[in-house]
Amino acid sequence: MPTPQRRPGPGRPSWQPRHALLALPLGLIVAVSLVDFLAPAHVHLGPLLVAAPAVTAALGGPRLVVAVGALATLAQLMIGVTRRGWLSLNHEVQVLALVLVTVLIAVFAALRERQQQRMHQVRSVSEAAQRVVLRPLPPRLGPLRVASVYLAAEAEAHIGGDLFAAVRTDGCTRVLIGDVRGKGLGSVSDAALLLGAFREAAHQQTALPELTRYLERSVSRELAELAETDPRGDEDFITAAVLEIPDEEPVVRVVNCGHPPPLLVRDGRVTPCTARHPQTPLGLGGLAATGYRADTFPLAHGDLLLLYTDGVVEARDTAGTFYPLPERLTAWAREEPEPLVARLREDLLAHVRGSLGDDAAAVALRRGGPPPPAG
Repeated sequence: MPTPQRRPGPGRPSWQPRHALLALPLGLIVAVSLVDFLAPAHVHLGPLLVAAPAVTAALGGPRLVVAVGALATLAQLMIGVTRRGWLSLNHEVQVLALVLVTVLIAVFAALRERQQQRMHQVRSVSEAAQRVVLRPLPPRLGPLRVASVYLAAEAEAHIGGDLFAAVRTDGCTRVLIGDVRGKGLGSVSDAALLLGAFREAAHQQTALPELTRYLERSVSRELAELAETDPRGDEDFITAAVLEIPDEEPVVRVVNCGHPPPLLVRDGRVTPCTARHPQTPLGLGGLAATGYRADTFPLAHGDLLLLYTDGVVEARDTAGTFYPLPERLTAWAREEPEPLVARLREDLLAHVRGSLGDDAAAVALRRGGPPPPAG
């Protein structure tokens, strides 16, 4: 049984590692004072005390800077009085300089603290937007075990142009994964539009081609309205794959609109579900002369299906090598969805050394339990 951790009670501040670092400025004050007391009369180390509030600025806020600066000033005064019995002009200037520097450092620390609070608020809003727009997928959808991962290219961002969603309908699960062209707030708006349309229409449209056609009309209409105010709006589109997985049939139906093909993992082998009837990306439906048709692929008990965006397979390392997703899946063929996407996340970030050039998202689905043992 794990030992319960003791939590700080009311009014008791939690101990943080940086509190131990306060020994640096305090030790500096003590060391400079002792050396100055013991040094010859012509040696003056008092000006070094200005380093104490400067170091404190990296450890705490303006109040802590002022407190350490006050201690350093007091030490400077004691040095002057103890060594000569009075304050010389030199010591008065040193004390004045120390007070001035402490005030300036405290002001900068206050500005930094205010900026950090603003960044925290922005990060909180970003996290809330992600929870609203890109809802986390449940671990179980009918006979499917599900897990997902989302990695934003921007370090401080939590949501971008990649998207995924899943909806349970009568006797089947419908899944959407997509990638909005472009970045920034415009891509988030387009992603929210498509996700909202999918969650509403997935329950109403009886056939997968009809659902995709509805999504195409919704995206095209929104992008046409956007083009009236944004000259670049007519260049936007969304690559997407719309899937339907029946509960009682060992198949998956896919309408692929310019999106990377899902990868089917069976018996340790990875097979791309390449579309036999590829469609144009959503928002460009006016360029397509044919209607939407769904492709059917096998998805038996124990099979795993990985959906992903191009940010995964187009991620490059320092040598320019693309991320080898099929090879990795071959090695992880027997992993359950949750540990698989966790390993995918860690391995992808290690491949690019923590710096993604584009947003990346992936959804892993396994029908039933794990695959049977080999042989």
